[in-house]
Amino acid sequence: MFKQKLKSLDYMFWDKVNANDTEHFRKLVSWLEDQKIRHYTIEDRAGLREISKPDWDKSFDKFILDVGCPVTTSNLDKLEWLIGLAVRLEYEDNLNKYQKVTKNKEADAAVPSIKSTNPLDNLDFESNEFKNRVNAIAKLLKVAQHPDHRVTLEACSKYVTQRLNSNALKNPSSVVIKGKPFPIIETEMGLDMGDKVLNNTAKALSLLYIQDLRNLQTGINEAIVAVQNITADPKTDTRAGRVGR
Repeated sequence: MFKQKLKSLDYMFWDKVNANDTEHFRKLVSWLEDQKIRHYTIEDRAGLREISKPDWDKSFDKFILDVGCPVTTSNLDKLEWLIGLAVRLEYEDNLNKYQKVTKNKEADAAVPSIKSTNPLDNLDFESNEFKNRVNAIAKLLKVAQHPDHRVTLEACSKYVTQRLNSNALKNPSSVVIKGKPFPIIETEMGLDMGDKVLNNTAKALSLLYIQDLRNLQTGINEAIVAVQNITADPKTDTRAGRVGR
């Protein structure tokens, strides 16, 4: 059960190792410490290297404690934990190498096997032509332009969705804000940051937060109405009813 992990660690005898064999077991533990774990100094590894000595088990038990192994069952379980530790340390030592491989695999996996017919997939969203078109749309809709053209495009999308949808076009007055504008800038917000710009920014963020809460409440109300419409009009199957026992 260790072979694939040992192969990944470049252990020379990964396909021949027999953890139930005392000599193989001790050689493998010594190799893991020497080549991968390296918890001890070179001098302190002598006890693990002397695999023929009768007190080797004492050195192994001390090593297990020193590296913080939580396993208290069989030596095979402890060895499995040590191999897992070696794999983790090997990964950390070569983090950039393995991250590059992982990213390449993720990129390959993300490539669709079928060529998309959606023209949007072929657009270069960072090209000057695309940025100029976004700014032209924003100017047409009278939407303030943001330094990041993607933010500007998002604002245009919200404007079109909320103000130019089919219902709004049929009944334009439904989306026209009525009433006197709330004087948020002149209103005290309960704290002073010592800077007028920061105070005004905080007020604007407060308005956006209140808007999010109102949208959330609207969604909750719509869900409640939908559930009530279902529960208030139950479908009764009279054929399943019986009178008496």
